[in-house]
Amino acid sequence: MKEVRVMRVLISPSYGSSGTRRHWSDTVDQEIPFTERRYDEVLAPEQREQLTALHPEERARFWGATASHDKKMADVATGDIVLFTGQNQVRAVGEVGAVFRNRSLADLLWPPKHGEKSWHTVYSLLDVVPADIPYSQLNATIGYKPAHNFPGQMVLRDDKARSVLEEFMITPGTEWSRAADGPPESRDASPRQAVRVAATEEMRTRTASYERTRRLVVVERLESELVSEFKLHLAAQGQIPTRFYCPSGISDIYVENAGDAELIEAKSKPTHHHIRQALGQLLDYAPHSPQPIQRLAGLFPSSPTRADAGLLHRYGIDVIHRESPGIFHRLPASHGTRELMRRIWSA
Repeated sequence: MKEVRVMRVLISPSYGSSGTRRHWSDTVDQEIPFTERRYDEVLAPEQREQLTALHPEERARFWGATASHDKKMADVATGDIVLFTGQNQVRAVGEVGAVFRNRSLADLLWPPKHGEKSWHTVYSLLDVVPADIPYSQLNATIGYKPAHNFPGQMVLRDDKARSVLEEFMITPGTEWSRAADGPPESRDASPRQAVRVAATEEMRTRTASYERTRRLVVVERLESELVSEFKLHLAAQGQIPTRFYCPSGISDIYVENAGDAELIEAKSKPTHHHIRQALGQLLDYAPHSPQPIQRLAGLFPSSPTRADAGLLHRYGIDVIHRESPGIFHRLPASHGTRELMRRIWSA
């Protein structure tokens, strides 16, 4: 049986007090050269080995927690997600790298001032991506009261953690890198043998960061909201949207209906720049789809110009745009162009 990885989402205040802002400036805004003698000499051998394996460049950004949170942090592991909160929103999203307890290192990274508690748990960050998720949306996603302001460290697990990742389209780099690479025996296989379709339970229910570093992917909030709304629209029609992971990246929406597969790429604006982004990503992802693609479509919050819609139509790609809450309109490419282009989509 395939092992299902337990995912955790940490919520960490980081912008509220002057102390946490100072810590952020010292160890997140800048990388720490952890092999320097003053840091290296307080690291246990296994901690040094873990850091070096995850950060071969011998530099890393760090965050942590005080000893009062030891129980909460006990099972936090590489690849878990951190939401850095403050000023009524999630300001950044990070991915946990090495994690261990080391008060001596913590005091070097974050020297406590008089009356402050030492930090105890230390974790490096594989990546940090800016975000702008309001508390109101985060509270709605995890079932908290609208006014909850996340005053202290929290660790979400199970359904709450999955809901956060799905709703805000956050994908840990460790997750999609494994999915895109596949097992060693599949890496020389055909494109469709090297993808993984996201499980249905992953799909319940933001500057898009698709850097080819295979690190943390956080989708722009406006784009993730559009995807969530369109998924509800599809569900009302009895369609089950998923995503798939491949070496080119992560699709936004993938739908199969009796062998008729459609790939949809969402963009937060209908500008020419975003139209070109959607075009490039659709053509890049299409050959990797689990099933041969019958339709490609760009999804936008409002109607593009005739010229920009024509650019997608020229490649056989439909345009879907939002008309009003929950209502979407499709501008299909011509049947002949779509049939001609299918050969290229799957090449």
